[in-house]
Amino acid sequence: MLPDRPRSAPRVLAVWCPDWPAVAAAAGAGLPADQPMAVLHANRVVTCSATAREAGVRRGMRKREAQSRCPELCVAQPDPDRDARLFEPVAAAVDSLAPGVEVLRPGLLALSARGVIRYFGSAEAAVRQLLAALAAAGVEARIGIADELPTAIIAARHSTLVTPGEDARFLAPLPITELAAEPGPAERERAALLDLLHRLGLRRIGDFAALTPAQVTSRFGADAVLAHRLARALPERPPAPRGRPPEVEIRLPCDPPIDRVDTAAFTGRLLATRLTAALSAASLACTRLEIRAETAAGEHLSRVWRCAEPLTADNVADRVRWQLDGWLTRPATDRPTAPITQLHLIPVEVVAAGALQLGLWGDTGSGDERALRALVRVQGLLGGDAVRVGVLGGGRGPAERVTMVTFGDEAAPDTDPAPPWPGRIPEPAPAVIMINRPRVALESADGTPVRITPRGRFSSPPVRLRWGRSSWRLTAWAGPWLLDELWWAPGAAPTARAQVELPGPHSLLLLARDDQWCVEGLYE
Repeated sequence: MLPDRPRSAPRVLAVWCPDWPAVAAAAGAGLPADQPMAVLHANRVVTCSATAREAGVRRGMRKREAQSRCPELCVAQPDPDRDARLFEPVAAAVDSLAPGVEVLRPGLLALSARGVIRYFGSAEAAVRQLLAALAAAGVEARIGIADELPTAIIAARHSTLVTPGEDARFLAPLPITELAAEPGPAERERAALLDLLHRLGLRRIGDFAALTPAQVTSRFGADAVLAHRLARALPERPPAPRGRPPEVEIRLPCDPPIDRVDTAAFTGRLLATRLTAALSAASLACTRLEIRAETAAGEHLSRVWRCAEPLTADNVADRVRWQLDGWLTRPATDRPTAPITQLHLIPVEVVAAGALQLGLWGDTGSGDERALRALVRVQGLLGGDAVRVGVLGGGRGPAERVTMVTFGDEAAPDTDPAPPWPGRIPEPAPAVIMINRPRVALESADGTPVRITPRGRFSSPPVRLRWGRSSWRLTAWAGPWLLDELWWAPGAAPTARAQVELPGPHSLLLLARDDQWCVEGLYE
């Protein structure tokens, strides 16, 4: 009797839409597809369209340099909600031909290649049909097929159909930079790893794959072990994840039914909290999440989201909000005909809870869950913009470094805190920032006002501070520090900061502008 032939591993088909954040930004603004577009974060280009690259715009370039190379360049800020909302029709177009679509992130999805290849007769025919469906949806895409998901993603970037069993051979001659992580918290760590490997002389993926796992584990960190598995065309995770108990599935009847995006955001946060608590009780973490919805008209909607890292409560809430936003804002011909009456979250794939990095107090670093629920409740009552939180960014003064963003949105500052900021106030920063900047007066020993000279010095040593009807004798002072801003403006008066200490002790950060002193911050 002949031995059974080993079953071949299911192949993966990946669909990649290049420069999706820039494409979505142009579509959201109603601009033509050939309009040069760039998405900026902290005043640097993070994504640009193909037409912008043809004009010389590159990732990491400053806004001013990018606009000098391409004067007609349109810029936009990162908006994950917009990217996910506009990607839903793309996922629906693929799902109409090949069910079982899994969204990895807006702009990238994957599905099992076996069914679609059998249906259309060959891999080439399946790719042609999918590309035609995507072109009809108005998007440009690339497709790759390989044995493993990470290899399929890289193959999609090169529009390559990898021969079965040849993943490692396909990866070997590619530059080591092809192992770059997907956008997320690990992106910077992976970039540092690839830079180190390049400086060590490992310029190709095959060079890195030739190292033994013991050599990688002893010399590099955990991310290098994952990258090494990718380079060797091995699965990302063990092939047999832990089974999930049925009690971790979360159902929620929606009363009243959901027909607005702000209501969907509140419901998504509630579902995420319940799902995370159920998984935590079972010592599990979710890596693939299915979101199902049922409308009052009996329509059934479903989408699967896959994540390389175990999903936290915030990650689950984001994906539920994105998906509901995509369903509710589809074109009228594809939009559900009735409000959503029931939501169902199903963790399709789970791993041991140890794979989820916990914070010091046993949570996932998201803070006090009770406070989060209270803030979400306020948003549900007063609207999304009713709750705003501060994000530390770049700047010289304390007020300039704080960017207020809507709670639940990406914590992205307006300016990058990393570049050098000459004249920045040294640590520690003031504990309280005075938004209204009340005016005060600095006086010398003889009672004359203290001003800033053109050379950036005190006109006389400060001795007393008057604030309204109150007066204090200074115990110490430091400064002034001249701010080299708007020096080209005609008639610009010197601007400077100083620190003064009052009895108590109480310390103030003062700002001098137009020969007037004001309180910018309080130290505690």
